[in-house]
Amino acid sequence: MTVGFVMLCHTAFDRAAQVARHWAERDCPVVIHVDRRVRRPAYDRLVEALADLTNVRFSGRHACEWGTWGLVAATQEASTLMLREFPQVRHVYLASGSCLPLRPVEEMVAYLDERPRTDFIESVTTGDVGWTVGGLNIERFTLRFPFSWRKQRLLFDWYVGLQRRIRFRRRIPAGLVPHLGSQWWCLTRQTLSAILDDPDRARYDRFFRKVWIPDESYFQTLVRLYSSNIESRSLTLSKFDFQGKPHIFYDDHLQLLRRSDCFVARKIWPHAGKLYRFFLSPDREGQAQAEPNPGKIDRLFAKAVERRTKGRPGLYMQSRFPDANWINIRTAAPYSQFQGFSDVFKNFETWLGKTAGTRVHGHLFAPGRVEYAGGETVYNGALSDSAKMRDYNPKSFLTSLIWNTRGERQCFQFGPGDRQDINGFVAADPNAQISVISGAWAIPLFRSNANFGDIRREAARLQKIEAEYLDLLRNHWIKARVRVWTLAEFVENPMEPLQTIVDEISPRAMRRLTEVPCMVDLTGFGQFLQNLRNQGMQPVLMGDFPAGDGQPPGNPRRGRPYLVQ
Repeated sequence: MTVGFVMLCHTAFDRAAQVARHWAERDCPVVIHVDRRVRRPAYDRLVEALADLTNVRFSGRHACEWGTWGLVAATQEASTLMLREFPQVRHVYLASGSCLPLRPVEEMVAYLDERPRTDFIESVTTGDVGWTVGGLNIERFTLRFPFSWRKQRLLFDWYVGLQRRIRFRRRIPAGLVPHLGSQWWCLTRQTLSAILDDPDRARYDRFFRKVWIPDESYFQTLVRLYSSNIESRSLTLSKFDFQGKPHIFYDDHLQLLRRSDCFVARKIWPHAGKLYRFFLSPDREGQAQAEPNPGKIDRLFAKAVERRTKGRPGLYMQSRFPDANWINIRTAAPYSQFQGFSDVFKNFETWLGKTAGTRVHGHLFAPGRVEYAGGETVYNGALSDSAKMRDYNPKSFLTSLIWNTRGERQCFQFGPGDRQDINGFVAADPNAQISVISGAWAIPLFRSNANFGDIRREAARLQKIEAEYLDLLRNHWIKARVRVWTLAEFVENPMEPLQTIVDEISPRAMRRLTEVPCMVDLTGFGQFLQNLRNQGMQPVLMGDFPAGDGQPPGNPRRGRPYLVQ
């Protein structure tokens, strides 16, 4: 007894002929079905290429469009021919023209000889299956699908929605429990002939003609009626991506395919000459007694799916922008955003860069230009200081800056006078550290010599912008590390916040601050805020500053000094 192969082919006929000859020359009969849509000259060349093999047959042709009944009809016709023409066949193995045997045929025959009554077919109930894509499990059996999902997608979705609204349901034939599974199976002669010769086959066929993707459910369901020993797995290695499309194997997957220990793999790239030469080599050594185990490489495919959907953190390929809902980490490395610090302290950027050993920029999102550290006009990765170029896509500008400077923490200043388009992106980025001194924007206004009416209008505008930003930072979906102090709180005890910030930027240093930046003179600032109130503008983000001159009230006891040894 031996195994016979049914091949469904529609393209790459030179490779299909090569594989069919490999099997046929090792006493395994082959029945080939060629899609009826293939032109006659290509079909005739395939027939001629295999004409010298006495155990190769060609079945009647059906049009095989994805997800339609034609694939089942083609399998039925080719399987019937296999059972009729080759009585020595005990197992029938369904393969495609893009399949490639990974182990010597003798090993497969010996493996199946040890399991003469076992059917290898993935067969899972619709309630338990977890790999269906498109939201149709049991509905693929209870609804009608007269439109092509690929060619008439809008009509397909509209008609499915209509049936759901009117609560239309098809009746599943009595005795059938719908199952799903891989199209590629290996069935015993007894089970396959029972399915094909069933007296109720016409009734079952009528039902499955209206099922969506029947090639993944017809044999998978009917085998449960007749098989006495089912192993719900396929002997063919076939992997699918997150959209349900099959992975294609190339020459550089050679070692990966060997590790799987599977007998057959699909889908092989037709030009993968190295794979075909290696696995079809007549003197290749086998792996006797090895159990097919595609789980060995599942971890790699899981990583591939994750890379395909999420990409690398902070890297946005020019060929594809990932869906916003797929992004878990938006930038490539941690960075810090400071709001109000450069208003409270003189030369804050210089001090922080020296103390924390990091790169500290000015206002990267200032309206006029990008204020890079050191006054640079072009930065890593040829990033220009042009505000127009930056504002074309602020998110890409920031992610490019962080990606191009990996290994060196970036810090930059921000404020309500800057472009605000980036706020939501930064707030939802786990790599972001946001430190805000609310109301500090009033200090430059206080120190300016502008008309007080203009100051009042500008103060009202900036306060409104900052209030909206602070409301954003209070949302539950925020992933950035956020710290907010009112100006009064910060001025009362600036050392503790500065120490916390420096420790977070450079945690390995863990040293106490011995030098702090010089704070601007706030004498008269409280009266300035009172003047704003008197003019009808209510400053509320600065905290509790006294109306007169001097610092805000605080604990009269001096804070504990830092001891440096």
